[in-house]
Amino acid sequence: MSVIIKQTQCWLDNVIIKHNICPFAKKERDKGSIHFCVAEHSDLAQILENLIVECERLETQTDIETTLFILSQYGQHFDDYLDFLDIANKLLVEQGYEGVFQLASFHPDYCFEHSDENDPANYTNRSPYPMVHLIREKSLEKALLNYPEPELIPERNIRYCRDLGLVTMQKMLSDCQGTKF
Repeated sequence: MSVIIKQTQCWLDNVIIKHNICPFAKKERDKGSIHFCVAEHSDLAQILENLIVECERLETQTDIETTLFILSQYGQHFDDYLDFLDIANKLLVEQGYEGVFQLASFHPDYCFEHSDENDPANYTNRSPYPMVHLIREKSLEKALLNYPEPELIPERNIRYCRDLGLVTMQKMLSDCQGTKF
């Protein structure tokens, strides 16, 4: 399990933070307020139960700002992952977490709708493992209020990744995936 977390941290540090894909991640990483959770099950029901446990953790442990919920045994195929994501979002609503938490999605084969799979822009959401980022909505709203033109973040990231190019983006992700700690 520690290798999975270390590879995810490598991606967070060397892709997301280093290249400012998420302008809010560095502050939380420096504070140590990002929790990394590995769901080691292949059973969907167990994974969803673990996801709710992580929501409960965020509710009770205020020193944790956000959680990266990593799927080590499930959702390897992007379509299966998207099905999981749909179910997980419905579960958050059912459990009363709508408006409290939201899920941001990341996957090794992430591909935006109507996008070519080799578009470097997909790497804004490509990660070493399938995962969801559990985000506190209140914190996100506060961060967006203090960030100039937050609606331009996705556009900036798409342009930036395309400027870096496919080979560079592939190498950055591959470097973290192949790292053995």
